[in-house]
Amino acid sequence: MRTFGFHFLLAATAALGLSACSVAEESPPPAAARPIQPADLVYQGAFRLPEGSNDTSWEWSGNGLAYCPDGDPKGPADGYPGSLFGMGHDQQVLVSEISIPAPVISKAKNVEELPVAKTLQPFRDVKAGNFKDYEIYRAGLAYLPAQGQQTSGKLYFCFGQHMHEGYTGPTHGWCETDLSNPKIAGMWPVAEIHGYVTNDYLFPIPDAWAETSAKGLRLATGRFRDGGQGGRGPSLIAIGPWLDGNPPPAGARLQAMPLLLYSAVDSGDQNTMRGYHHADEWAGGAWLTAGDRAAVIFAGTKALGKCWYGFANGVVWPDEPPFPPVPPPPNDDRGWWGERFAAQIIFYNPSDLAAVGTGRTKPHEPQPYASLDIDPYLYHVKGPQQKGHVRDVAFDRQRGILYLMEPWADGDKPIIHVFRIK
Repeated sequence: MRTFGFHFLLAATAALGLSACSVAEESPPPAAARPIQPADLVYQGAFRLPEGSNDTSWEWSGNGLAYCPDGDPKGPADGYPGSLFGMGHDQQVLVSEISIPAPVISKAKNVEELPVAKTLQPFRDVKAGNFKDYEIYRAGLAYLPAQGQQTSGKLYFCFGQHMHEGYTGPTHGWCETDLSNPKIAGMWPVAEIHGYVTNDYLFPIPDAWAETSAKGLRLATGRFRDGGQGGRGPSLIAIGPWLDGNPPPAGARLQAMPLLLYSAVDSGDQNTMRGYHHADEWAGGAWLTAGDRAAVIFAGTKALGKCWYGFANGVVWPDEPPFPPVPPPPNDDRGWWGERFAAQIIFYNPSDLAAVGTGRTKPHEPQPYASLDIDPYLYHVKGPQQKGHVRDVAFDRQRGILYLMEPWADGDKPIIHVFRIK
């Protein structure tokens, strides 16, 4: 199986006039922020998602989540203002807006004790006829206030699919936050960069950091593809669609700057995140800030112990025949496996990414400085080899509140867990 490695990405971004590891050698390093530590995240509880709308639902969802500070202006003064935009059922991936109820800690982990969010805007399709018949969607959402010549805040989105070898076509777009009149713009490829590292999670980059270290590109996009086919660790690419037009023409290739990019399995290089496994799943990301502290985080399901491609019962699938018989359920799911899986948040220092953006280091050099095991807070962890413990996250920067989706915790629907930076 052919994949696109690190050298391809370097050549692609260089061809567009943006070095994959530098923007200006003379740029001074920004002032370093103190790193946020795992102990700074204090659990606040969780809440449930509402019923579905427009013939779809929140069941089997978790692909995209975005915080909007201007949402739900008539909501209660309970310390959780704003709203969340999220993507529903993973076969339709439509977008809905919901309120944010004050979370509750259920000691018994009983979803019936949790408050339920309200639907503010029913599900709508923002794909505008694109990305049809994708076999397994990868998708992300982010909200930013008006940028450049824009006159309103936008909801940014991206779409990809699980198997998409060699794809460097359109993946990203934006729309208005009024889902009944979204005025969808796009779709745009991210430079010449392979979709395996661009079309899953999306989140804002702080203004000051983006201006100093990323030439005003203040939207982060990325993806982790199991098996190391995109890179052996999570990726992070800075983009700014408004810098290429208002909106850019459909099909325009967005300028991009890789900030975190490990080498793929076919590259010949060994630039790898420490502790990496092919069976890892990094499903969401956020740029946390709190006063003079900061961290870039990725949330996902980390494979631990031995790792193999095959079945959960330890049967390894060989590269060449003869192939073993497929075991009966529940071990008939062929893929990447580990001895056990754990939900984790991993922490990167923004100063390390600034060194990449200003040309002092390369995008494969940053490494996580800490991790946080969040399985103790989750409701649906049923066994050591369960995958998909968590999905996307969103962050309220003004209040230091992190929202995290746990799939299948409320029947087939996710619940949303809430952490606050102390």
